[in-house]
Amino acid sequence: MLRIFTVLFGAAAVLFIAGVLSVTYLLWRMSDDLPDYDHLADYAPPIMTRMHAGDGQLIAEYAKERRMFVPIEAIPERVTYSFMAAEDKNFYEHQGLYFKGILRAIVANIGNLIQDRRMEGASTITQQVAKNFLLTNERSLERKIKEALLSLKLERAFTKAQILELYLNQIYLGMGSYGVAAAALIYFDKPLDQLTIAESAYLAALPKAPSRYHPYRNRERALARRNWVIGRMEENGFITAYEASVARAEDLVVTPRRQGAQVVDANYFVEEVRRELYGQYGETKLYEGGMSVRTTLDTGLQTKAAKALRDGLVAYDRRHGWRGPVSRLESGENWQEALSEMTLAEDLTPWTFAAVIGLEKDRVKIGVRPEKEISGELVEDVVIGYIPLSEMEWAREFLSTKSRGAKIKEASDVLAIGDVVYVEPLSKQEDEPGTYTLRQIPQVNGGIVAMDPYTGRVLAMVGGMSFQTSQFNRAVQAKRQPGSAFKPFVYAAALDKGFTPSSLILDAPFVMDQGPGLALWKPENYGHRFYGPSTLRLGIEKSRNVMTVRLAQNVGMRKISDYAKRFGIMDKMPAVLSMSLGAGETTLMRMTAAYAMLVNGGKKVTPTLVDRIQDRRGKTIFRHDTRECIGCRVDMWDNQEMPKLPDTREQVLSAQTAYQVVSMLEGVVQRGTGRTISKLGRPLAGKTGTTNDERDAWFMGFSPNMVVGVFVGLDEPRPMGKGETGGKVAAPIFKQFMADALGDQPAIPFRIPNGMNLVRVHAKTGLLAQPGDDNVILEAFKEGTGPRAPEAPIIYEEPIAANDNGDPLAQPTRRRTPTSLSSGTGGLY
Repeated sequence: MLRIFTVLFGAAAVLFIAGVLSVTYLLWRMSDDLPDYDHLADYAPPIMTRMHAGDGQLIAEYAKERRMFVPIEAIPERVTYSFMAAEDKNFYEHQGLYFKGILRAIVANIGNLIQDRRMEGASTITQQVAKNFLLTNERSLERKIKEALLSLKLERAFTKAQILELYLNQIYLGMGSYGVAAAALIYFDKPLDQLTIAESAYLAALPKAPSRYHPYRNRERALARRNWVIGRMEENGFITAYEASVARAEDLVVTPRRQGAQVVDANYFVEEVRRELYGQYGETKLYEGGMSVRTTLDTGLQTKAAKALRDGLVAYDRRHGWRGPVSRLESGENWQEALSEMTLAEDLTPWTFAAVIGLEKDRVKIGVRPEKEISGELVEDVVIGYIPLSEMEWAREFLSTKSRGAKIKEASDVLAIGDVVYVEPLSKQEDEPGTYTLRQIPQVNGGIVAMDPYTGRVLAMVGGMSFQTSQFNRAVQAKRQPGSAFKPFVYAAALDKGFTPSSLILDAPFVMDQGPGLALWKPENYGHRFYGPSTLRLGIEKSRNVMTVRLAQNVGMRKISDYAKRFGIMDKMPAVLSMSLGAGETTLMRMTAAYAMLVNGGKKVTPTLVDRIQDRRGKTIFRHDTRECIGCRVDMWDNQEMPKLPDTREQVLSAQTAYQVVSMLEGVVQRGTGRTISKLGRPLAGKTGTTNDERDAWFMGFSPNMVVGVFVGLDEPRPMGKGETGGKVAAPIFKQFMADALGDQPAIPFRIPNGMNLVRVHAKTGLLAQPGDDNVILEAFKEGTGPRAPEAPIIYEEPIAANDNGDPLAQPTRRRTPTSLSSGTGGLY
């Protein structure tokens, strides 16, 4: 027996030694085959790019993994304690592996295996870091061994704080959030330092299985898991019993943050910035680089611009009638279910869908689309409302842009039971609750841009009625004819050539030979009338086409083409006379920037949507204003002279000429085609623009500190209807926006540069005003020029015809030249 025991013991010892050697060799080989972890010292995870408005408000986030990196020093203790209580309460005591936990898990899993239950884990936070960063999610013994070996190495290479920082910034917590900082924003719309104990505990409950503890689909299970974490925090002394009691009593209220644009009205603006970032930095830098983008957006102005544009488009649409319901319900179809399944563009709010469920002579009974909770569940309350006949009187049948059907006498003339339509609740005090107005999405569309004329910063930009129904941005992507909105630049070229605002231009028939086989070109004024000799001011105030053509011929189209390029309107405008009437194509953004150069005294500005971009480490990688401020960075104020920023802007037009144009455009608002704007009672200027057959309608206007451009037209250029001019369609949008934007701000006059004289003249004739004259205005003249005296003779020159370059043909002209001018520099051309 002793011999047998000795043999068995020896064999066991040999086997044990062989096993130890084998395990040691296996561990050595696996250790040698472990992935490199040195790069964790320079941890740079994919981080979302965040976009902010000029006032600091978050307006958009872009990421493949919605993550915000936060250093461990900035993570509150209640957050770290929550995760330690849930995942690894002995984190600060072990060296990467918690052997008691491993043994407990082995024992428990034997029973789980027998009973076919889910296996328990015993991974420490360090092991989870090793798995998440360096290994796969494969369930195998080899992976667990490598995980353990890596954990031991990580504990020697990094401090506990560094490991915890890696863990809390990397872990996936559901709803597209990576890391605790992003999860706090996505679940609770809060920064980390504002989370309550209960909210921190809920986030700590998620690492095991985020979908298993979803706040809506598995609410009871989520609450139970959260309360379990709170209990563990109390057991481990992280919080007091009272704090735990308060935390358990707190309801689980989740307010998910939307992806992409955070301000609905800023969709067009945000998307244009995203396109620019994508083009400049590429996809990886945009979605993973963690850039901080400070834009030029003024969120208040953006909301006002979106509302003004929408109201203007709806006003036009209502003038042209009703095109019918969105759809119709089948007989017996449940209207609540049908409406809830219909996709409603969020940026049309407060518009919604409604189904006609009853008809009376003077009103329609409607069932309003049920609202959905964030969870996707329908709100149980049924909303019934009414559309009174007074809110349907506009809805005469659309026949064409020129005609509509018969007047509406009763509700059935417009709608029938089962019709699905857009409605909007009325909010006036005199309206009964549950009263709605009938809506339809306009066929016409447009854009509006508001810009700082001195810097080119785009303060607001809306590219259409609804981004979610059409992402085409009409402010920057639509190339359209500006029509008469281009005329101020023709007049600017004339003023630089020596004309004055009081110079006379003949408004009479004009004929141009377009070449062999082509008809003569005979431009006409909008009213098909001619008005004889008129001043430059009157020509631009009344938007006279023939005067502009004759003036362009005198100045020369090559010079005007150069001005179009100089102001950034068109890069290569053909030097033909028709271009002087805005026949070329440009964008609303370009036109707005061009008008900004008139307001700011002739200085070139480049439109920008972005002020500054910083990388993930806070280093500025782009700045719109690149000027160096010498003397700005000082340790303290010591009565030194105020630093002055250099003005590096190119002078594209003299300040004096720019002011003369501004002064004439003030006249457009006060007496001309934009006089509807004058009701605001503020120093405003602008120019209407309308193309042939009313295909495009513009209003370009400005105050001393803001320039605003408005364009309206059909996406496929077609006539909008007789009389739908820039003054009727676009100007009201500008008016509403400026009324809201300026509010009760004090009125500021336009700045007058040096070298200008303001002289009293007759508004219609441009002659020097005499005592007792009516209709007198102050006209701006450059030094050395002035108006004609009433007794002064005039120069009269009228080319009968011209070729397509604007050069006079060899045909007789009528010409009278006085021997001298008794005063002033005016003349008739």
